[in-house]
Amino acid sequence: MALTRLFVSDALGSGNELQLERDQTHYLGRVLRLRNGDTLTVFNGDDGEFEAQVISLTKNSAVISIAEPVETATESVLKIHLVQGISRGERMDFVVQKATELGVKRISPVLTEYGVVKLEPARAAKRRDHWQSVAISACEQSGRIRPPLIDAPVDLNAWFGAGAKEADSDLILRPGAATQLSSIAAPATKVCLLIGPEGGFSDKEYEDAAVSGFVAVSLGPRILRTETAALTAIAVAQSCWGDLQDQ
Repeated sequence: MALTRLFVSDALGSGNELQLERDQTHYLGRVLRLRNGDTLTVFNGDDGEFEAQVISLTKNSAVISIAEPVETATESVLKIHLVQGISRGERMDFVVQKATELGVKRISPVLTEYGVVKLEPARAAKRRDHWQSVAISACEQSGRIRPPLIDAPVDLNAWFGAGAKEADSDLILRPGAATQLSSIAAPATKVCLLIGPEGGFSDKEYEDAAVSGFVAVSLGPRILRTETAALTAIAVAQSCWGDLQDQ
């Protein structure tokens, strides 16, 4: 398989030719220094992954030819929905990137009582687009073919009020909780992990989570930073019930 992987927005099929976007042209030509005839693989989140070949590459444009589909097995059978209290700057980018690498299917950024990040609607939309780009880049690097869905940021209360009950297990991390995450019975296919921001959740938010059916779980005796807690919880879930079992 070619080492260069690229996410594209176009439909994919053997024999198609695609005109790449300007930033992708720059990436292939100036960053990777590919030339006509070089190979790569492309994916779009819907049609799988395909081998491709550069047939025209100039300073301002690139055209690739789509060849045969590539068999992949990089998507986890365990559907993990991460509901993440928004943290500052690079911490949130880090969580999105690494959660994508670990196979998370959906990420819902939420604004919380103790969170230090405040987002106006216009800025929230820009942050969501930015996080989706981070996730796509992580897919290109990690071999995934389906970028996780990144929801628009909302207040945690609004997220609870939406009443979306899609997971078999709804779990909220709480320091000192009597139940260990690893002791939870295996979900059939889906688990929702609710993680607090830098300042954690308020007592009211823990109460609202319990009313919404969330079970409080812990990751051991130490209090972890928000980004550490999120990635540790995902790794434990994948090790217990997902595609990191017996690895």
